Amino acid sequence: MTSATIRLVAPTQVERRLLGLADLLRALVEHRIERRARTRTLALDLLREQQARRQDPHAVDHMLAQLGLPRR
Repeated sequence: MTSATIRLVAPTQVERRLLGLADLLRALVEHRIERRARTRTLALDLLREQQARRQDPHAVDHMLAQLGLPRR
């Protein structure tokens, strides 16, 4: 009777494979989430850097002069 009970408690081969597949899918999804988070962080850092960068007023005057337009 004990051996029959042990066989009923242990997962079958199909169940073990399904659990393995579930682990692989979870790892894939977690990797994708982490990759999107890194990409988002990088994009936000670049955006903050662009917004914080000060414009050089002399650069605008120089570009206007190159175009032959009067300076500001």
